[in-house]
Amino acid sequence: KPGTEPISAAAALESFKLPPGFKATVFASEPQVRQPIAMTFDARGRLWVAENYTYAEAGVNFATNLADRVVVLTDRDGDGRADESKVFYDQARLLTSIELGRGGVFLLCPPRLLWVPDRNGDDIPDGEPQVVLDGFTTTTGNRHTFANGLKWGPDGWLWGRVGISSQARIGVPGTPETQRVLMNGGIWRYHPERKVVEAVSHGTTNPWGLDWNEVGEPFFINTVIGHLWHAIPGAHFQRMHGDDVNPHSYGLIGQHADHYHFDLGAGWTKSRAAFDGSRFAPGSDNLGGGHAHTGLMIYQGENWPNSYRDQLFTINFHGRRVNTERLDREGSGYVGRHAADLLSIGDPWFRGIDLLQGPDGGVFLSDWSDTGECHDHDGVHRTSGRIYKITYGESKSSTVGDLSKLEFRALKPLLFSRNEWVARHARQVLADRAAEGRDRTRMVTELKQEFGRQKTTATRLRAIWALQAVGGTDQPWLLERIQNYTRDENEHIRSWAVRLLAAQETRVKAGTSDRVLQAFEREAERTPSALVRLYLASALQNFPVVERAGLALKLVVRGEDANDHNLPLLLWQGIEPLVAMQPEVAARLFAASRIPLLQVLIARRVGEELENAPESFNRLLAEAGKDSFAQANLVSGLSAATKGWRKAEAPHGWAAFAEVALKHPDPDVPKRVRDLGVLFGDGRALDEVRSLLADEQATANERRRALATLLENRAPNLAPLLKQVATETTLASPAIVGLLQLGDAEAPGLALNKYQWVAADQRLPLLNALVTRLDGARELLKALASGRIPKADVTPFHARQLAGLGDAALTQQLAEIWGVIRPLDADKRAVIAKFRSSFSGEMLAKADLRLGRLLFQQSCGVCHSLYGEGAHVGPDLTGSGRANLDYLLENVIDPSAVVPVDYQMSIATLKDGRVLNGIQSARTARTVVLQGQGEPVTLENSEIAKLETVTQSLMPEGLIEGLSLDAARDLLGYPMHPVQVPLP
Repeated sequence: KPGTEPISAAAALESFKLPPGFKATVFASEPQVRQPIAMTFDARGRLWVAENYTYAEAGVNFATNLADRVVVLTDRDGDGRADESKVFYDQARLLTSIELGRGGVFLLCPPRLLWVPDRNGDDIPDGEPQVVLDGFTTTTGNRHTFANGLKWGPDGWLWGRVGISSQARIGVPGTPETQRVLMNGGIWRYHPERKVVEAVSHGTTNPWGLDWNEVGEPFFINTVIGHLWHAIPGAHFQRMHGDDVNPHSYGLIGQHADHYHFDLGAGWTKSRAAFDGSRFAPGSDNLGGGHAHTGLMIYQGENWPNSYRDQLFTINFHGRRVNTERLDREGSGYVGRHAADLLSIGDPWFRGIDLLQGPDGGVFLSDWSDTGECHDHDGVHRTSGRIYKITYGESKSSTVGDLSKLEFRALKPLLFSRNEWVARHARQVLADRAAEGRDRTRMVTELKQEFGRQKTTATRLRAIWALQAVGGTDQPWLLERIQNYTRDENEHIRSWAVRLLAAQETRVKAGTSDRVLQAFEREAERTPSALVRLYLASALQNFPVVERAGLALKLVVRGEDANDHNLPLLLWQGIEPLVAMQPEVAARLFAASRIPLLQVLIARRVGEELENAPESFNRLLAEAGKDSFAQANLVSGLSAATKGWRKAEAPHGWAAFAEVALKHPDPDVPKRVRDLGVLFGDGRALDEVRSLLADEQATANERRRALATLLENRAPNLAPLLKQVATETTLASPAIVGLLQLGDAEAPGLALNKYQWVAADQRLPLLNALVTRLDGARELLKALASGRIPKADVTPFHARQLAGLGDAALTQQLAEIWGVIRPLDADKRAVIAKFRSSFSGEMLAKADLRLGRLLFQQSCGVCHSLYGEGAHVGPDLTGSGRANLDYLLENVIDPSAVVPVDYQMSIATLKDGRVLNGIQSARTARTVVLQGQGEPVTLENSEIAKLETVTQSLMPEGLIEGLSLDAARDLLGYPMHPVQVPLP
């Protein structure tokens, strides 16, 4: 806003309150640095800063007319202040994070992870950025949840984070949609040599800080629903809203702290400081300052007093302070306990983002410096930004020099330095050299010897991590770590052997992992360590589903883990696909489990398939009838599975089981049995189902099922209840779809207001419902015209549906806004009818999909993309209505029947007599770019005699009419198939 400026960095520094003996300096401030969104160090001890100018206020979201940049700050005299600032790169867009490695600089710029080469280290890019990964989508709603946080882990992977509202489908460029990593919030990692990306953990809200403790356990910081999380591989954590990527998760692991930094009674929305920084919400100040956190560091340097070592520090965004957490081992993991705040800042403009330990043990704290927050509504102050350095006593210059110049003999002892900065950067230098093939054999040999010489857990782990960095953790060596109890009884050594072996198993095919599985099964049976069992449970997800049963059976019998914070639900993620796939194994796991929650979840998963596979549930009934412990858990699971059902047929074993269970000493069990008896008899009353839909304590899946039941049974007076639940994120889309089906007058407005805020996969049902009625169609076209809804979201299927409503004015408006829809002529209808009659379901089932893919590449792939392959002249078919035979036939046989505006053909008559056809892919005041089936052609306006646009598709007619019936079947069968198939 006009007239508002931050106080000077020096004045802001005066407001710092630190414990006695600590000192803070302004390491850099504007104009040396502005908008610092992320930081990292190079091996010379220089600070690299990502400056983000493109993040904008609500309504603008991302100012892509601006550019982001990377600056390098150097403190030559070690006085805690940067003496030099240079720009490395200044053409980034939406830059959220930075990390160095492999002879270049990694930049996370959603939707892409880029790598800028600088192999000679002269701070000048060697070439253009290379796209390493893509699929990190952004949202116009909670836009601050984008992917961020690049950081090398001790496992040798590059880790990152993504928030709950920016759904990501991550893969290397060209990865088919079905093979991409789906994430709706959580932690991911990328291996630069293997070119593999995978999810580490799912859930939470908006992670914005990550670090590892002395034994390599990862922790990240988050907002609103809990601040501290142990990033356990394979874990599915609580979410603020939306659905977990596994619809059968049923339960999600909660945060790993025993406290919150705001008043739970008042709610998180009231815990913020006022925008002007003048006051805090009552109660939250004393609890820690508020619900939002950014930046996380576990201190492992040598400058601060030893009492601060291994403590976790995080920036409390609204509280304008640095909170401290003590990490205590508990059960299979850790619990964070509240300790005294390290720092408080009086500057109302302070917006801390990142926290990083430096080479001399001092800690660097970045400040975005603005009056807004992540939801910024009043504009971004782009000329401000500060980085502070916090030391105990006077700052000292680092004596390590440039680690990248040291020989292996000099680097090796640094791997075991008590200064974690030195150890990590020495390891990273070795990783970069090994990736180039330099001196790898020698490094592996000497590091294995070094592992044998080291005496402490911390240094032995650093030897393992260094070996992993240079590719020296081969399977036999790792197996020896968990087979040799006399030498490697330490739970951290063994758990690291398990997780590194498990990561290797993602590369093997079924049947080749017997040695590892057998070793894991023995370990699961005998280990006294819950931490080791945690990583064995995590490892289940790395093995083919058909090979998991043996290890799963060894883990579910460990009754001591029944009340563990992490293990029951982590185990469930590993066995859930097995339960669904192999009913006989599900029954064995159910009978063997001494973890009650797992029995409940197994019964629930099998119970959900009761109507389709009743025999599978009969196996559970037979097992449960022998054991009162199992009876209670089965009834609990089946009750959850059938919540929202009105009526079902009883499995044939139910009567015998119910006779026994009705005598159960726990009164809740007979009550549930009687309720299930009603379900299996006359059916439940609709009022009960209505109550479930209104119950905010029920799960989203249960309530959605109840909603579907009410709609199917045409429950009376349903609209008020649907409007009530439509305000909830997890139910908004199905509730509004229900209102649209009912013809409620308010439904179109609700649909369009919620469209950008619901998850991406919930938008298609809204569009499908909007185009079925005139009132919804009219509102949709207004939204398309104004840009509220992207035209690309509306498919030809929707356009045909809109035209089919029979309103001439609407069809004309559709043609102007979206594109042309013309009726099929009699000849085309006859051809479509002929092929439709020929391609029955049985006929299409015989399609040779591999040959179909080849035909598609030859005839369709020159213009269209599917599963990330092909050209982009025409629309991407991956998300289209391609599973519908009628849709395919109409678009192939009569491609000009439905043509979006963006894909209408232009005909350019040139002054030299040539005539060119294509789609106008770009246009400037001077040139036109025509894209046809080949390379784009750029034409000067002065060359063109006439340029006209016709309501005709560039796609030719007759693609399948000239094929044999079998070839046409193969060509159509391939895009109808839901996943990619190999070429012949």
